[in-house]
Amino acid sequence: MRFPGEIVWLILWTVCVAKERCLKSDITIENGFFSEYEFAYPLNKETQYQCKPGYVTPDGKTSGSITCLQSGWSPQPTCIKSCDVPVLENARIKSHGTWFKLNDKLDYECHDGFESRDGRTGSIVCDNDGWSPKPICYEIECQVPQIEKYLVPEPRKHKYRVGDLLKFSCRQRLKRVGPDSVQCYHFGWSPSLPTCKEQTKRCSPPPQLLNGEVKETDKEIYEHNDLAEYVCNTRFLMKGFNKIQCVDGQWTDLPMCIEVESTCGDIPELHYGSVVESSVPPYHHGDSVEFNCTEEFTMIGHKSITCISGMWTPLPQCIATDKLEKCKYSLTRKETNPLSKIVFDHNEKISYKCRRTMKQKHSTCINGRWDPELNCTEVQTQSCPPPPQIPNAQNMATTVNYQDGEKVSVVCQDNYILQDAEEIVCKDGRWQSIPRCVEKLACPQPPRIEHGTIKSSEFSEEIEETLKPKLYPHGSKLNYTCEDGFRISEKDEITCQMGKWSSLPRCVGLPCAPPEYVVLRSIPPRKSDTYQYGEEIVYECVEGFWINGSASIKCLGGKWSHPPKCIKTDCFGLPDFGNAIPIGPMKESYKSEEKVTYKCPKYYEMDGPNFVQCIKSQWIGKPTCKGTSIKF
Repeated sequence: MRFPGEIVWLILWTVCVAKERCLKSDITIENGFFSEYEFAYPLNKETQYQCKPGYVTPDGKTSGSITCLQSGWSPQPTCIKSCDVPVLENARIKSHGTWFKLNDKLDYECHDGFESRDGRTGSIVCDNDGWSPKPICYEIECQVPQIEKYLVPEPRKHKYRVGDLLKFSCRQRLKRVGPDSVQCYHFGWSPSLPTCKEQTKRCSPPPQLLNGEVKETDKEIYEHNDLAEYVCNTRFLMKGFNKIQCVDGQWTDLPMCIEVESTCGDIPELHYGSVVESSVPPYHHGDSVEFNCTEEFTMIGHKSITCISGMWTPLPQCIATDKLEKCKYSLTRKETNPLSKIVFDHNEKISYKCRRTMKQKHSTCINGRWDPELNCTEVQTQSCPPPPQIPNAQNMATTVNYQDGEKVSVVCQDNYILQDAEEIVCKDGRWQSIPRCVEKLACPQPPRIEHGTIKSSEFSEEIEETLKPKLYPHGSKLNYTCEDGFRISEKDEITCQMGKWSSLPRCVGLPCAPPEYVVLRSIPPRKSDTYQYGEEIVYECVEGFWINGSASIKCLGGKWSHPPKCIKTDCFGLPDFGNAIPIGPMKESYKSEEKVTYKCPKYYEMDGPNFVQCIKSQWIGKPTCKGTSIKF
C-alpha cells in the first residue's frame, strides 16, 4: 500500500515529536491541572501544575513541578486530599500543623467554661468532606444552689456561668459560718456554701505543722474567723494554703511541707561584689546567700539570693556610685500638689498627696526609678473567694479569702496526676488557670529493642519472654541493656507517662578493628583503623591460594563474622592410576592448572584422556590403561 508524501512526512514528524518532546496529553493529573497553556514541552523543560481546592502536593503545597525527560514526565504529579487548620467555636486545637492529609486525626480542647458531650477534649478526622464530626463545645452552667432560709445570696440569677461569683450574708444578725463567697467552676460551686448561726465557738492555738511552723503564736484563744499563717522549714516547699482560719471552733485544713530534692549549683558571681559569708554546697531549697558590693559601688536590688526548687533567685547589681541615675518627679499639678523640686538623687525619699483621694503616699528613688511607681490612679483590686476544692485533689477546705495576685499550689490525690498548671492564681476577684487531677494511666508491656533486653530499675531482674503481660503504673521506670558487642544510645531508661512509654533507646553495634588475615586482601584495598557495625569487606586470596567459603565478612558488634579460608592451590604427590605411568621428572608440588601426562606400558593402551590437571589443590582426571589383544 502506498501513502501520499504528505502523510509520510506527517508520520515522521509525529515520531520525532514524540521522541524530543512531552505532550500534556501524555499524563493525567488526578485532582489537578497544568498551570501553563503550552501543548508540548521540549526535553528538560520544567512546568508547573496546580492542585484543585481541597488538595495539595505530598509536601503540603498547592502546586508542584514536573520535568520532561526522555522517559516522559517525571515525577508523577500527585494531588492528595487535604484539610486546612479548622476554625473551631469555643475550642482550640492541640496541634501546630498547618495542613492535614486524608484520615489525619486532630485533637481539640474546649475553652474554659465549655465542654463537649464526652468531656472537655475530643478529636476530629480529615475526610473527603472536610473535618468530621463537627466539634460542639457547650457552655457549662452551674445549677442554682439550694440556699437555707437565713442565707442571703447576691446576685440572684436564673443561670450562672463558669467564673460567676455568689456572695453571702446572714439575716437577723446571725453569724456566717463558712466562706463569704463561692465561685462557679466546670465541676460546680466551690467551696461549699456557708451557714448562719446565732453563736460561734472559739479555737485553741493552731496545730503544729510537720516540717513547718506557725507565725505569731502568742495568742491562747482565737476568735471565729481569726487567721493563722504558716511557713515551711528550709528544704521544704509549701503545697496548699499558707493560711488557716478558725471556723466555729475548728481550724480549716493545714497545708503540707514537701521536701524538695533538687539543689542549687555554685553561687553565681556578682560583678563588683562578694559573698558576705560563704558556705559549702550543696545548697537546698530555702538556703540564702548575702552579698556586699565593693567600695565606690552601690547595690541595686535584694542583697540576698535564695535557692528555690533548684534555681537561684536573680542577683542584685553593683553599680558605680558616681553612675547612679536620678529620678524625675513626673506627676502633674492636676494629680498632686507640687514638690520643692522635680529631680531627686538615688535613695532619696519623697512624700506626696493625691488630690483626688487626699491619700499620703511615699516612694524612693532607686537608680532612676521610683519604688513604688508614682501613681495617683486608684486601682480597685478584688479579693477572691476561698480556693476551690478541685475534684481528685488533696483536701483544700478553707474559708480564707485571697488577694489579687496570690497563688495556691494544688496537690492531687494518690493515683492522680496534675494536668496543666501547678498553681491557681487570684486575678480580678476570680481564681484563674484551674488545673485538673486526672487518673494516672498504666502502660502495657514495654516494647523490646533489637539486640537488647529489659531490666527493672526497681529489682534489677531481667524480664523473661515467658512472663505474662502486665501493666506498669504511671511513673514506672525501666532500663534497657544491650547484648555483647553493642552499646546503648543516649539514655537507657524509659518512663511510663499516662499510658505511654517515653522514647526507646537503641542498641548500636560496636565498631570492629581491622581483621588480621595474612593471605587475604580486600577488594578494593582499604586501610582503616575501625570498621562500623554492619560494614562488609570482600576478600580474595593472594596468588597461590583459593578461597573456601563466602568471600565477604561483616562487622557484627565488635567482632567479624566467620572469615573465609585461603587454601593453597598447589597439588602434592601424583595420583596412582595402576598401570598408567607419569611422563617427566617427579616434583614435590604442582601449581594450580598445571598438567601431568601419563603413558601406558607395552601391551596396554590409554582409554580416555592421558593427563591429570591440578585444580585448587585437587587432581582432576583419571588416565586409564587397558590391556590390548595380542595376535600371534
